[in-house]
Amino acid sequence: MNIRKATISRNTKETSINVSVNLDGSGNTSIKTGINFLDHLIVSFGKHSMMDLKVNAKSNDGIEHHLIEDTAITIGLAIDKALGNRSGITRFSYASVPMDESLSEASIDLVKRPFWKLTLSIKRNKIEDISKEDLEHFFQSLLQNLNSCIHLTVKYGENDHHKVESAIKSLAVAFRSACSQDKKQKGIPSTKGSM
Repeated sequence: MNIRKATISRNTKETSINVSVNLDGSGNTSIKTGINFLDHLIVSFGKHSMMDLKVNAKSNDGIEHHLIEDTAITIGLAIDKALGNRSGITRFSYASVPMDESLSEASIDLVKRPFWKLTLSIKRNKIEDISKEDLEHFFQSLLQNLNSCIHLTVKYGENDHHKVESAIKSLAVAFRSACSQDKKQKGIPSTKGSM
C-alpha cells in the first residue's frame, strides 16, 4: 500500500499555514489556528475521519477571514495530495450523522472532478467566535480544494452549533469510508482508467 501522507505550506502576506496529513492514521490531531471553534471543527474532522492531522495557522495581517479561508484551502490541498492518483480506494461514500436535534448528510465521490453543494442552514450571524459567512466560507474552501464531488447538507436542526458540528462529522465519516482501501479494487476505481 502506498504511503498516503502529505505536507503543504501556504505562506502569503496574509497568513502562514502548515498542514500535515496521514490518511491512514488513527485520528490524532494537533490544531492551532488561534480561533477556538475553528480548532474544534478541524479536530472533529480529523478524529472522525481517522486521519492524523496537524495544522499550524498564523495570521500575518490580523484578518480572521483570511486565516479561516487559507486554513481550509491548505487542508483541502494536503488531503488531495495525500490521495495521490486514488488507486485502490473505495471512492464513493455516504454518511448521515446526528447531533442532538440536528442531522446532516454527506455524499462523496473522490473523483478528481471538483463540484460541491453545501447547505448549512445557519440562522444566527455568529456561532461561538466565528461569523456565519466565515463558517460557510470555511466549508466552501475546504470542499472545493478537496478536488472531489461532495454534497453536504444539514437536513434539519434548531441549534446552529449542532448543525455545523453534525455537518463536519458527516463529512469526516463519509470521507473515512470513501478514502479507505478496497481490497477488491485493483488500480483506479473508474471505467476510464483515470480519475
